[in-house]
Amino acid sequence: MEARDIIVIGASAGGLSALTKVLCQLPPDLPATIFIVQHLSPAYSSNLPALLERAGKLKVSHPVDGERIVKNHVYVAPPDHHLVIDHGHIRLSQGPKENLTRPAIDPLFRSAALAFRSRVVGVVLTGELDDGTAGLWSVKYRGGITVVQDPEDAAHPSMPRSAARNVAIDYCLPLSKIGPLLVRLANDPFEEEGAPLSEKLEIETRIALDDRQALTQLGRLGELTSFTCPDCHGSLWRLTEDKLIRFRCRTGHAYTAETLLIEQNQVLENILRDALRCAVEQSTLTMDLIEHSRRTNDQDTIGPWEAELRKAGWRMHLIQQVLNYESE
Repeated sequence: MEARDIIVIGASAGGLSALTKVLCQLPPDLPATIFIVQHLSPAYSSNLPALLERAGKLKVSHPVDGERIVKNHVYVAPPDHHLVIDHGHIRLSQGPKENLTRPAIDPLFRSAALAFRSRVVGVVLTGELDDGTAGLWSVKYRGGITVVQDPEDAAHPSMPRSAARNVAIDYCLPLSKIGPLLVRLANDPFEEEGAPLSEKLEIETRIALDDRQALTQLGRLGELTSFTCPDCHGSLWRLTEDKLIRFRCRTGHAYTAETLLIEQNQVLENILRDALRCAVEQSTLTMDLIEHSRRTNDQDTIGPWEAELRKAGWRMHLIQQVLNYESE
Protein backbone atom coordinates (compact mmCIF):
# COMPACT_ATOMS: atom_id res chain seq x y z
CA MET A 1 0.00 0.00 0.00
CA GLU A 2 1.23 3.49 -0.90
CA ALA A 3 0.63 6.89 0.72
CA ARG A 4 -0.32 10.21 -0.89
CA ASP A 5 2.87 11.73 0.46
CA ILE A 6 3.80 14.14 -2.35
CA ILE A 7 1.70 17.33 -2.30
CA VAL A 8 2.31 19.93 -5.02
CA ILE A 9 0.64 23.34 -4.78
CA GLY A 10 0.51 26.15 -7.31
CA ALA A 11 -0.57 29.74 -6.69
CA SER A 12 -0.22 33.17 -8.23
CA ALA A 13 -2.09 36.42 -7.53
CA GLY A 14 -3.48 36.28 -3.99
CA GLY A 15 -1.31 33.25 -3.29
CA LEU A 16 0.40 34.36 -0.09
CA SER A 17 -2.85 34.67 1.82
CA ALA A 18 -4.20 31.42 0.38
CA LEU A 19 -1.02 29.46 1.14
CA THR A 20 -0.84 30.68 4.73
CA LYS A 21 -4.46 29.63 5.30
CA VAL A 22 -3.76 26.13 3.98
CA LEU A 23 -0.45 25.61 5.80
CA CYS A 24 -1.81 26.74 9.17
CA GLN A 25 -4.22 23.80 9.02
CA LEU A 26 -1.46 21.17 8.72
CA PRO A 27 0.07 19.33 11.71
CA PRO A 28 3.84 19.24 12.34
CA ASP A 29 3.88 15.45 11.88
CA LEU A 30 2.20 15.46 8.46
CA PRO A 31 3.50 12.27 6.75
CA ALA A 32 4.06 14.03 3.45
CA THR A 33 6.31 16.52 1.66
CA ILE A 34 4.88 19.72 0.20
CA PHE A 35 6.25 21.53 -2.85
CA ILE A 36 5.02 25.04 -3.69
CA VAL A 37 5.31 27.24 -6.74
CA GLN A 38 4.13 30.79 -6.12
CA HIS A 39 4.73 33.09 -9.08
CA LEU A 40 7.54 35.44 -8.02
CA SER A 41 9.31 38.39 -9.59
CA PRO A 42 12.90 37.51 -10.60
CA ALA A 43 13.97 41.04 -9.67
CA TYR A 44 13.72 40.57 -5.90
CA SER A 45 14.86 38.09 -3.29
CA SER A 46 12.08 36.12 -1.62
CA ASN A 47 11.17 35.88 2.05
CA LEU A 48 8.22 33.62 1.25
CA PRO A 49 9.60 30.61 3.22
CA ALA A 50 9.90 32.70 6.40
CA LEU A 51 6.35 34.05 6.00
CA LEU A 52 4.90 30.59 5.41
CA GLU A 53 6.84 28.98 8.24
CA ARG A 54 5.60 31.65 10.61
CA ALA A 55 2.02 30.87 9.55
CA GLY A 56 2.17 27.10 10.08
CA LYS A 57 3.86 24.30 11.97
CA LEU A 58 6.07 22.82 9.23
CA LYS A 59 9.62 23.71 8.28
CA VAL A 60 9.72 25.78 5.07
CA SER A 61 12.70 26.59 2.85
CA HIS A 62 13.96 27.40 -0.61
CA PRO A 63 15.76 24.19 -1.61
CA VAL A 64 19.17 23.95 -3.24
CA ASP A 65 19.74 22.02 -6.43
CA GLY A 66 20.18 18.33 -5.72
CA GLU A 67 18.75 18.48 -2.20
CA ARG A 68 17.27 15.20 -0.94
CA ILE A 69 13.53 15.23 -0.24
CA VAL A 70 12.48 14.78 3.41
CA LYS A 71 9.02 14.45 4.93
CA ASN A 72 7.36 17.05 7.18
CA HIS A 73 8.95 19.76 5.06
CA VAL A 74 7.70 22.44 2.68
CA TYR A 75 9.88 23.39 -0.30
CA VAL A 76 9.20 26.67 -2.12
CA ALA A 77 10.51 27.45 -5.59
CA PRO A 78 13.05 30.32 -5.45
CA PRO A 79 12.72 33.31 -7.79
CA ASP A 80 13.62 32.73 -11.45
CA HIS A 81 13.99 28.95 -11.02
CA HIS A 82 11.71 26.10 -11.96
CA LEU A 83 11.25 23.59 -9.12
CA VAL A 84 11.44 20.03 -10.47
CA ILE A 85 11.19 16.73 -8.60
CA ASP A 86 13.59 14.03 -9.73
CA HIS A 87 12.60 10.94 -7.74
CA GLY A 88 14.23 11.42 -4.31
CA HIS A 89 15.87 14.75 -5.09
CA ILE A 90 14.97 18.33 -5.94
CA ARG A 91 16.28 20.02 -9.06
CA LEU A 92 16.34 23.76 -9.70
CA SER A 93 16.55 25.01 -13.25
CA GLN A 94 16.52 28.21 -15.26
CA GLY A 95 14.97 26.36 -18.15
CA PRO A 96 12.55 27.99 -20.62
CA LYS A 97 9.67 30.00 -19.23
CA GLU A 98 6.22 28.43 -19.30
CA ASN A 99 3.11 30.59 -19.51
CA LEU A 100 5.38 33.66 -19.37
CA THR A 101 6.82 32.79 -15.96
CA ARG A 102 9.68 31.11 -14.13
CA PRO A 103 9.08 29.49 -11.71
CA ALA A 104 6.03 27.98 -13.38
CA ILE A 105 3.55 25.59 -11.83
CA ASP A 106 3.27 23.14 -14.72
CA PRO A 107 6.91 21.87 -14.59
CA LEU A 108 6.58 21.04 -10.88
CA PHE A 109 3.29 19.19 -11.33
CA ARG A 110 4.55 17.31 -14.40
CA SER A 111 7.77 16.20 -12.73
CA ALA A 112 5.91 15.05 -9.62
CA ALA A 113 3.49 13.01 -11.73
CA LEU A 114 6.39 11.50 -13.66
CA ALA A 115 8.38 10.53 -10.56
CA PHE A 116 5.67 9.58 -8.06
CA ARG A 117 2.61 8.66 -10.11
CA SER A 118 -0.49 8.24 -7.92
CA ARG A 119 1.29 9.25 -4.73
CA VAL A 120 0.82 12.87 -5.86
CA VAL A 121 -1.85 15.31 -4.74
CA GLY A 122 -1.96 18.38 -7.02
CA VAL A 123 -3.55 21.60 -5.75
CA VAL A 124 -4.29 24.74 -7.80
CA LEU A 125 -5.10 27.87 -5.78
CA THR A 126 -5.91 31.47 -6.62
CA GLY A 127 -4.26 33.14 -9.61
CA GLU A 128 -4.65 34.83 -12.98
CA LEU A 129 -4.61 33.06 -16.36
CA ASP A 130 -4.11 29.28 -16.41
CA ASP A 131 -0.68 28.11 -15.28
CA GLY A 132 -1.12 24.79 -13.45
CA THR A 133 -3.88 23.43 -15.69
CA ALA A 134 -1.62 21.32 -17.92
CA GLY A 135 0.39 20.13 -14.94
CA LEU A 136 -2.74 19.12 -13.04
CA TRP A 137 -3.88 17.18 -16.10
CA SER A 138 -0.60 15.21 -15.87
CA VAL A 139 -1.21 14.51 -12.17
CA LYS A 140 -4.65 13.09 -13.01
CA TYR A 141 -3.33 11.14 -15.99
CA ARG A 142 -0.78 9.37 -13.77
CA GLY A 143 -3.37 8.47 -11.13
CA GLY A 144 -2.87 11.32 -8.66
CA ILE A 145 -5.51 13.32 -6.81
CA THR A 146 -6.56 16.70 -8.23
CA VAL A 147 -7.73 19.57 -6.03
CA VAL A 148 -8.70 23.14 -6.88
CA GLN A 149 -9.73 26.02 -4.71
CA ASP A 150 -13.38 26.80 -5.29
CA PRO A 151 -13.27 29.70 -7.79
CA GLU A 152 -16.00 31.46 -5.81
CA ASP A 153 -13.65 31.36 -2.80
CA ALA A 154 -10.56 32.57 -4.70
CA ALA A 155 -9.34 36.17 -4.77
CA HIS A 156 -8.39 35.58 -8.41
CA PRO A 157 -10.46 32.70 -9.82
CA SER A 158 -8.89 32.29 -13.30
CA MET A 159 -6.37 29.54 -12.45
CA PRO A 160 -8.68 27.22 -10.49
CA ARG A 161 -11.49 27.86 -12.98
CA SER A 162 -9.26 26.89 -15.91
CA ALA A 163 -8.13 23.73 -14.14
CA ALA A 164 -11.71 22.76 -13.30
CA ARG A 165 -12.78 23.35 -16.90
CA ASN A 166 -10.03 21.23 -18.49
CA VAL A 167 -9.19 18.52 -15.91
CA ALA A 168 -11.25 15.89 -14.13
CA ILE A 169 -11.17 17.36 -10.62
CA ASP A 170 -11.52 15.17 -7.54
CA TYR A 171 -12.13 18.00 -5.04
CA CYS A 172 -13.23 21.63 -5.50
CA LEU A 173 -13.12 23.20 -2.05
CA PRO A 174 -12.79 26.51 -0.21
CA LEU A 175 -9.47 27.14 1.52
CA SER A 176 -10.91 26.23 4.92
CA LYS A 177 -11.40 22.62 3.78
CA ILE A 178 -8.25 22.04 1.71
CA GLY A 179 -5.90 21.60 4.68
CA PRO A 180 -8.01 18.90 6.40
CA LEU A 181 -8.35 17.13 3.03
CA LEU A 182 -4.56 17.04 2.58
CA VAL A 183 -4.14 15.58 6.08
CA ARG A 184 -6.67 12.86 5.34
CA LEU A 185 -5.17 11.97 1.97
CA ALA A 186 -1.65 11.81 3.42
CA ASN A 187 -2.81 9.36 6.07
CA ASP A 188 -5.01 7.11 3.93
CA PRO A 189 -3.13 4.22 2.22
CA PHE A 190 -4.23 3.28 -1.29
CA GLU A 191 -3.51 0.87 -4.13
CA GLU A 192 -1.13 2.19 -6.82
CA GLU A 193 -2.89 3.00 -10.11
CA GLY A 194 -2.75 5.34 -13.06
CA ALA A 195 -1.33 5.45 -16.56
CA PRO A 196 2.11 4.01 -17.35
CA LEU A 197 5.17 6.16 -17.99
CA SER A 198 4.58 8.78 -20.67
CA GLU A 199 7.36 9.68 -23.09
CA LYS A 200 5.79 13.12 -23.59
CA LEU A 201 5.81 13.76 -19.84
CA GLU A 202 9.45 12.77 -19.65
CA ILE A 203 10.46 15.01 -22.58
CA GLU A 204 8.70 18.07 -21.14
CA THR A 205 10.26 17.50 -17.73
CA ARG A 206 13.70 17.34 -19.35
CA ILE A 207 12.95 20.59 -21.20
CA ALA A 208 12.16 22.27 -17.86
CA LEU A 209 15.60 21.11 -16.69
CA ASP A 210 17.13 22.89 -19.71
CA ASP A 211 18.06 19.65 -21.45
CA ARG A 212 18.77 20.87 -24.99
CA GLN A 213 18.69 17.34 -26.39
CA ALA A 214 15.04 17.09 -25.33
CA LEU A 215 14.23 20.07 -27.57
CA THR A 216 15.15 18.00 -30.61
CA GLN A 217 12.21 15.69 -29.79
CA LEU A 218 9.39 18.22 -30.07
CA GLY A 219 7.95 16.25 -32.97
CA ARG A 220 7.06 13.52 -30.48
CA LEU A 221 4.98 15.97 -28.44
CA GLY A 222 2.68 17.26 -31.16
CA GLU A 223 2.39 18.71 -34.63
CA LEU A 224 4.28 21.64 -36.13
CA THR A 225 2.11 24.70 -36.79
CA SER A 226 2.47 27.88 -38.83
CA PHE A 227 2.43 29.97 -35.63
CA THR A 228 5.51 31.54 -34.09
CA CYS A 229 6.64 32.09 -30.52
CA PRO A 230 5.94 35.66 -29.31
CA ASP A 231 9.15 35.55 -27.28
CA CYS A 232 11.83 34.11 -29.61
CA HIS A 233 9.84 34.01 -32.90
CA GLY A 234 10.61 30.34 -33.48
CA SER A 235 8.10 27.81 -34.79
CA LEU A 236 5.47 26.46 -32.42
CA TRP A 237 4.32 22.85 -31.98
CA ARG A 238 0.70 22.18 -30.94
CA LEU A 239 0.27 19.81 -27.98
CA THR A 240 -3.15 18.43 -27.01
CA GLU A 241 -4.37 16.68 -23.84
CA ASP A 242 -8.09 16.00 -24.10
CA LYS A 243 -9.74 19.46 -24.24
CA LEU A 244 -6.51 21.30 -23.45
CA ILE A 245 -4.45 22.85 -26.27
CA ARG A 246 -0.91 24.06 -25.64
CA PHE A 247 2.05 25.24 -27.69
CA ARG A 248 5.82 24.87 -27.31
CA CYS A 249 8.62 26.35 -29.40
CA ARG A 250 12.05 25.13 -30.47
CA THR A 251 13.79 26.89 -27.57
CA GLY A 252 11.29 25.48 -25.06
CA HIS A 253 8.92 28.36 -24.30
CA ALA A 254 5.47 26.94 -23.54
CA TYR A 255 2.02 28.52 -23.66
CA THR A 256 -1.56 27.50 -23.18
CA ALA A 257 -3.79 28.67 -26.02
CA GLU A 258 -5.21 31.46 -23.84
CA THR A 259 -1.79 32.70 -22.74
CA LEU A 260 -0.52 32.59 -26.33
CA LEU A 261 -3.42 34.77 -27.49
CA ILE A 262 -2.76 37.26 -24.69
CA GLU A 263 0.94 37.44 -25.55
CA GLN A 264 0.17 37.83 -29.28
CA ASN A 265 -2.12 40.74 -28.41
CA GLN A 266 0.72 42.32 -26.43
CA VAL A 267 3.12 41.88 -29.36
CA LEU A 268 0.56 43.43 -31.70
CA GLU A 269 0.06 46.41 -29.38
CA ASN A 270 3.83 46.91 -29.17
CA ILE A 271 4.04 46.92 -32.97
CA LEU A 272 1.19 49.42 -33.25
CA ARG A 273 2.73 51.72 -30.65
CA ASP A 274 6.04 51.52 -32.45
CA ALA A 275 4.23 52.47 -35.68
CA LEU A 276 2.51 55.35 -33.84
CA ARG A 277 5.89 56.59 -32.60
CA CYS A 278 7.22 56.52 -36.16
CA ALA A 279 4.18 58.41 -37.49
CA VAL A 280 4.55 61.07 -34.76
CA GLU A 281 8.22 61.48 -35.63
CA GLN A 282 7.34 61.82 -39.32
CA SER A 283 4.79 64.52 -38.47
CA THR A 284 7.26 66.38 -36.27
CA LEU A 285 10.00 66.15 -38.88
CA THR A 286 7.81 67.43 -41.73
CA MET A 287 6.63 70.34 -39.56
CA ASP A 288 10.27 71.25 -38.94
CA LEU A 289 10.99 71.00 -42.67
CA ILE A 290 7.99 73.20 -43.52
CA GLU A 291 9.14 75.81 -41.01
CA HIS A 292 12.65 75.69 -42.43
CA SER A 293 11.33 76.15 -45.99
CA ARG A 294 9.30 79.17 -44.88
CA ARG A 295 12.29 80.75 -43.12
CA THR A 296 14.44 80.31 -46.23
CA ASN A 297 11.60 81.31 -48.58
CA ASP A 298 11.88 77.94 -50.38
CA GLN A 299 8.36 77.93 -51.84
CA ASP A 300 8.97 74.88 -54.06
CA THR A 301 9.34 72.51 -51.09
CA ILE A 302 6.55 73.78 -48.86
CA GLY A 303 3.80 72.05 -50.85
CA PRO A 304 5.42 68.57 -50.89
CA TRP A 305 6.24 68.80 -47.17
CA GLU A 306 2.66 69.78 -46.38
CA ALA A 307 1.45 66.73 -48.37
CA GLU A 308 3.75 64.53 -46.29
CA LEU A 309 2.41 66.14 -43.11
CA ARG A 310 -1.17 65.26 -44.11
CA LYS A 311 -0.11 61.64 -44.76
CA ALA A 312 1.60 61.42 -41.38
CA GLY A 313 -1.46 62.85 -39.65
CA TRP A 314 -3.73 60.35 -41.41
CA ARG A 315 -1.43 57.48 -40.38
CA MET A 316 -1.49 58.66 -36.75
CA HIS A 317 -5.28 58.83 -36.85
CA LEU A 318 -5.64 55.29 -38.25
CA ILE A 319 -3.17 53.74 -35.81
CA GLN A 320 -4.78 55.50 -32.86
CA GLN A 321 -8.20 54.22 -33.96
CA VAL A 322 -6.87 50.63 -33.96
CA LEU A 323 -5.28 51.11 -30.55
CA ASN A 324 -8.51 52.53 -29.14
CA TYR A 325 -10.46 49.58 -30.58
CA GLU A 326 -8.00 47.10 -29.02
CA SER A 327 -8.43 48.70 -25.59
CA GLU A 328 -12.24 48.48 -25.63
